[in-house]
Amino acid sequence: MTSTTAHYTTCWERTGVSGSHPFSPSTSYSSVDISLPSKSMRNLTRKAKIHSALQSPAILTFPKQKNPSKRHSESRKQTTPDWNFFQKAAAKALDIVESALISRELQNRLPKTADPRVQISGNFAPVPEQPVRHNLPVKGTIPDCINGVYVRNGANPLFEPVAGHHLFDGDGMVHAISVENGSVSYSCRFTETQRLVQERELGRPVFPKAIGELHGHSGIARLMLFYARGLFGLVDHSHGTGVANAGLIYFNNRLLAMSEDDVPYQVQVLPSGDLETVGRYNFDEQLKSTMIAHPKIDPVSGELFALSYDVVQKPYLKSFKFSPDGEKSPDVEIPLDVPTMMHDFAITENYVVIPDQQVVFKLQEMLKGGSPVIYDKNKKSRFGILPKNAKDSENIIWLESPETFCFHLWNAWEEPETDEVVVIGSCMTPPDSIFNECSENLKSVLSEIRLNLKTGESRKRKIIPSSEQVNLEAGMVNRNKLGRKTQYAYLAIAEPWPKVSGFAKVALSTGEVQKHMYGDGRYGGEPLFLPRNVNSEKEDDGYILAFCHDEKTWKSELQIVNAMTLELVATVELPSRVPYGFHGTFISSKDLQNQV
Repeated sequence: MTSTTAHYTTCWERTGVSGSHPFSPSTSYSSVDISLPSKSMRNLTRKAKIHSALQSPAILTFPKQKNPSKRHSESRKQTTPDWNFFQKAAAKALDIVESALISRELQNRLPKTADPRVQISGNFAPVPEQPVRHNLPVKGTIPDCINGVYVRNGANPLFEPVAGHHLFDGDGMVHAISVENGSVSYSCRFTETQRLVQERELGRPVFPKAIGELHGHSGIARLMLFYARGLFGLVDHSHGTGVANAGLIYFNNRLLAMSEDDVPYQVQVLPSGDLETVGRYNFDEQLKSTMIAHPKIDPVSGELFALSYDVVQKPYLKSFKFSPDGEKSPDVEIPLDVPTMMHDFAITENYVVIPDQQVVFKLQEMLKGGSPVIYDKNKKSRFGILPKNAKDSENIIWLESPETFCFHLWNAWEEPETDEVVVIGSCMTPPDSIFNECSENLKSVLSEIRLNLKTGESRKRKIIPSSEQVNLEAGMVNRNKLGRKTQYAYLAIAEPWPKVSGFAKVALSTGEVQKHMYGDGRYGGEPLFLPRNVNSEKEDDGYILAFCHDEKTWKSELQIVNAMTLELVATVELPSRVPYGFHGTFISSKDLQNQV
């Protein structure tokens, strides 16, 4: 592999503004200078002009890494692999095969869902790590109840893509804003996954990208290359291949970064406000499989509920839980005919709500030249209602909900008077548009789904009137009310898709919408609701925390908004750009004192 190492560049090794580069469809649209080495890609770029809401005029300068701590710098040096003669010969041969494969791939147009010029342009582009910066400027007054650290996860590829790349394929990076008595600090660090550590040591990307690369015959070839490298001892996939870029949760005194392709990674918040990866966390060897990125903590029992799905072999789905002190229950195997994309689920006071929907994995589609993630029109969407304390799946109740695909579920609760479980989620159409290119515009409609456990019937309604319909994705309810009936949901206004122009506070019973908009040329991400007090009588008594980025000035900030009035109460000016990302959580100063 040493033969191609020099062609790969990490996200922080280049600075400056580039007027035109391979990710830019024209000189009027440009992102960061992360140029691809392939001549084929450069030729492809000149032929195809792609205009999308992901792209923004270039005003970006990558901030240089300043004075990284000794701990971080020593652990992140690139090393020369200690390979024997046969390994070096195998590496060279496999590199030649890979180069030919990439050259052939780039002779054809990449779909938008796998084109890095679309997926990671503008403020979706990666940033370098930032050591902690203290005493950040604050406009307004930070409420006294906000003491602790707000952490948010996101995809941030360490290396430039050489071919296909989807936004979800990037390496995990956690951004942390620490608040102590009104004083604010900021840092961002990669989560040191096994994947990232090995690729950094090799100086290049070698692990397959699940969405951007694993499609069609080239995807099969990439898998064969990867396992061949493993056979020769050039890479080690025995300790997971995940990116840990999606969810964050604080449980059992540990901050866990998650993606559904691996077990979680534990990340520690240091007293300085900096971040450090502790390592892969399998709950003291109790967790033997992957875990999805959206586990749920029951606010009453303190238990953590989670799912694990397998795309290759049965059982395709398992449900399990952890006690508040981290003891795992036995797996409950859920019978499914085909492996299903299951990014999220819900809990109620007594049940786990499992969505078995129409986006499925069919690896055989790769043999036909297609994507393994497909929308199966012949499958019927349904929800499984599983008792929380179930030892097996015998008592699971399945209820069909036609044409329902919710990438995220915001909450669920029981209404015993009508024998119904009520599920709140954003129904997405076309269902597979995140993964596969399509001409139809994506819609994400906030919906209420009622599942009658007695009759087996289901009903679905749009919560917001059609005349006021807006795409709502990424958000939450008051987590102290999770699994119980809630009045409000706080959700990102995902327009123009996939950017977020503001967030909405939605009254779930009436459909009334209050909006907080970031302003012209300003976009953000998931709004995080932070209760003012766990014992507050009013459900919306608290604050919304959200990152916001100005695409005109190329500055990023944290906004703190009163959740009851939606008035902006404070803004924190950040020292460097924060890319649009995924999900986050808040850890109080009290909880941080008990961090493991």
